[in-house]
Amino acid sequence: MTTLVSFRDAALGYGNTPALTGLTLDVFGGQALALVGPNGGGKTTLMRGIAGGCQVLSGTVEVDAKRIGLVPQSADLDLTFPVSAAEVVTMGLVAEVGWGRRITADMRARVSAALERVNLSDRASRRFGTLSGGQRQRVLVARALVARPDLVMMDEPFNGLDAPSRDILTRLIAELTADGVGVVVSTHDLSLARDVCSRACVLASHLVALGSVDEALAPSVLARAYGAGADEAIAALS
Repeated sequence: MTTLVSFRDAALGYGNTPALTGLTLDVFGGQALALVGPNGGGKTTLMRGIAGGCQVLSGTVEVDAKRIGLVPQSADLDLTFPVSAAEVVTMGLVAEVGWGRRITADMRARVSAALERVNLSDRASRRFGTLSGGQRQRVLVARALVARPDLVMMDEPFNGLDAPSRDILTRLIAELTADGVGVVVSTHDLSLARDVCSRACVLASHLVALGSVDEALAPSVLARAYGAGADEAIAALS
């Protein structure tokens, strides 16, 4: 099993102020890891620690993934900007080819294939801002996939999705892990974490638990992480 990211007793933060401490875990290729915990517990900070978007205040973070695909929580584009779904997906190739470089026929084929994977081939020429929320989220997933990443990180990817989009994304996560890609999913939906991921990391400004979804999402663990909100979290799993 390929290790893509290793945290060893890491503390992550901003401006020398720690936001997440005691972090020791590995992210593996071929596995989907759920990040769960209360608001402000450090889920987004952990992903930023992988992507270089926060400070490593102590310990170590080693990133061996050569290519990382990022799927933000919501559209990170101006919805009034006249750009098509295919052009948004093409933006995922910028790190590979640079700005202003010619897109080859092979790259255009990769864009088409990425849109097909999220069932949006028929929306390729549609303006991104006119798509439904679920369709826009799927375009952002395709943008992450077009670079052929070793690791895909998704921040609350299921928020506000309709049932068809949820089903497509669930299937896609299973396909990615079957292909050996590592997937990290930050989510408030514990039942979803249990259904689509094999491992879970529970965070509450520190590492509370790490293990299989059954182990990490046990009621006793959730009680430690969520405190007064534990009953609601546990009920979501029933």
